[in-house]
Amino acid sequence: MPMSSHETFNVESAVELAVIERSGFIESRHVGAAVVLAGDGSVVTRLGDIDAPVLARSTLKPFQALASMQSGVPLRGAQVAIACGSHTGSLDHMDVVEGMLKAAGVKEENLQCPAAWPQDETARNWLVRSERGQSRLAFNCSGKHAAFLWACTENGWDLRSYLEPNHPLQQRVRSVIEEYSEETISHLGIDGCGAPVAALSLTGLARAYSRLAKSPSDSSSNARAATIATSMLDYPWAVQGQGESNTVVMEELEVLAKIGAEGVLVLATSTGATVAVKMLDGNLRATSLVGLTLLAVSGAVDIPAVSNVLERVVEPVLGGGRAVGRIRLGHAVSALLDQSA
Repeated sequence: MPMSSHETFNVESAVELAVIERSGFIESRHVGAAVVLAGDGSVVTRLGDIDAPVLARSTLKPFQALASMQSGVPLRGAQVAIACGSHTGSLDHMDVVEGMLKAAGVKEENLQCPAAWPQDETARNWLVRSERGQSRLAFNCSGKHAAFLWACTENGWDLRSYLEPNHPLQQRVRSVIEEYSEETISHLGIDGCGAPVAALSLTGLARAYSRLAKSPSDSSSNARAATIATSMLDYPWAVQGQGESNTVVMEELEVLAKIGAEGVLVLATSTGATVAVKMLDGNLRATSLVGLTLLAVSGAVDIPAVSNVLERVVEPVLGGGRAVGRIRLGHAVSALLDQSA
């Protein structure tokens, strides 16, 4: 039965991407879909239904940031990276976002993302000691929202409705996403932060990142897109946080990496080789293992370097505080690895 534009692919259209092994027993399986594109945009690997729509969630942030920059927002350095990021709310993260708000002439109260406790323990303790409580600055999407507000003040757009789909800024966001993905958005929903979120195919999402990642070396590309790709790699801590998976991947491999909620991950090299993954159960724990392995199998990154990174970013399976198992590749991915050996 064909999928509608109001649902993602189903189990019958998915493949086994990863399994969870505990004490020699497979206790869980992650099924999903993944696509690998070559630098020229052609499909190298197709696992599962890569044409069905998925809500791309926070993987869209670089394109939302691009829309803000195209609206006149003069983002620089870490500001660019955090506008693309899903950060942990460290003191450094909150400081960058606060600086963006100050430059825009607005206050924290103007942010329409929810208030949150930082994931970063030092920042959380600081908020508790200062009796400030939960903060919108600490919410993982605050950089994107600060850029949105800045775009509004640069253009005289209404601040209160900046998340509405018909707002001039959100219309520009939609145009940017469709331009880079070369797809018409099949469905528009509301993300966890309150912003509009688009549904695209995994192939379209990968295509968008391929173009973005190649932009610094392409003289015909959009200069702001090149700034985004460069800044994410120059300030990876602002995209997620010290020791976090996306940050480690960008630091060690110089590969653009961006997670999205509900099991979405995109990885893209400077040559345009790109992987997009969607875990059907929405769990992110195996996405780095699957995505980096597929990128390595395609020859886009060095296998030993990927192995070193995976040791740092793949969570162990613990029992009594010690490792008793591991997250392993599912048969759909391990078969490709065997073929390349």
